[in-house]
Amino acid sequence: MSVADGEAPAAAEAVRPTPPTPEWLGRMDYAATFAAMQRFTAERTPETADRLWLCEHDPVFTQGLAGRQDHLLLPGDIPVIQTDRGGQVTYHGPGQVVAYPLLDLRRAGYFIKEYVYRIEESVIGTLAHFGVTGHRVPTAPGIYVRLDDPFSHAALTGPMPGGDPFRGLGKIAALGLKVSRHCTYHGVALNVAMDLEPYSRINPCGYAGLRTVDLSTIGVPVAWDDAAQVLSRKLQAYLLP
Repeated sequence: MSVADGEAPAAAEAVRPTPPTPEWLGRMDYAATFAAMQRFTAERTPETADRLWLCEHDPVFTQGLAGRQDHLLLPGDIPVIQTDRGGQVTYHGPGQVVAYPLLDLRRAGYFIKEYVYRIEESVIGTLAHFGVTGHRVPTAPGIYVRLDDPFSHAALTGPMPGGDPFRGLGKIAALGLKVSRHCTYHGVALNVAMDLEPYSRINPCGYAGLRTVDLSTIGVPVAWDDAAQVLSRKLQAYLLP
């Protein structure tokens, strides 16, 4: 699971929930963004408005709290940064939309499990906007697409006992979350048009051999700005109570 320190929300605050305000950060250094998220979360009060940061990062591998060193196969010249989010190792780089919802879950009035579900629904809705069908895989947070037909609306059939749950699938969006004092940071990354080679240097999200794809490689040429705008709108809508 890619959630760290999950906390159940207490009674809802008196402040009326509103859609998180999007902020477009552009190309951001990952370490600086990580520090800014921690600082914002530590300093916020019950009256602080929720935010939604959207950005793109320079090439970087990030390791979650449960991350194992053996999942870093050959990082090479790409830096590795230890974080406080849940999950294992993942990659961020140009051509990927990264969204960081900074929410007060007490004010939102729902729990961590539902928060994950709502983020995944936002990604599924974004993919549907571009004609792609996104799928969940039980016990593996994130969103996946069929490699043979990303546009198929047919439901996934579960693997045979002992089978590969990712057979025939590619991961197109990854989640990694943290909750501190009922407030969220870290978030979701949607692959749009990337250099996917760095994923071969790791076991993505801790799964050896997991194929990682982007919209471009499955035949959907979408500009970063267009994908980011759609994902922003979906997150604003789905994260409301």
